Amino acid sequence: MGHTIYHNFVINSSKEKVFEGVFNPDHLINWWPAQCAGNPALGAAYNFYFKPEYDWWGEVIKCDPGKSFHIKMTRSDKDWDPTSFGFDLEDTQDGVQVSFWHSDWPECNQHFKIASYCWAILLQGLKNYVEKGVIIPFEHRN
Repeated sequence: MGHTIYHNFVINSSKEKVFEGVFNPDHLINWWPAQCAGNPALGAAYNFYFKPEYDWWGEVIKCDPGKSFHIKMTRSDKDWDPTSFGFDLEDTQDGVQVSFWHSDWPECNQHFKIASYCWAILLQGLKNYVEKGVIIPFEHRN
């Protein structure tokens, strides 16, 4: 069992644009990692590069275009390695409801609490990127 981070929010855009923002490495680098590579196909590897000591890898465990994109971490740090995270999208009258989760944290420790806060900030960056085209330089992201 473990601990889970949840964040739900609405992005005023189409599901296609939001989905691009969460799976396409060319878009991910505009709000999350410094560099990213991967193919949105079940079982494919994704590389999330932040800096040399944070050169992390995950595997696509679900990819339903326009609906869901989930990653299982495979090589990161001891807290992140057992975890998975995902984005589930649903149309609403106000735009796209994004249900984000990051599950299976082994402990509710300081790293878990910091990651929860950081995800909130980063997901606000995703929202601003998709809605307004705002790109925050990597060195200014928390």
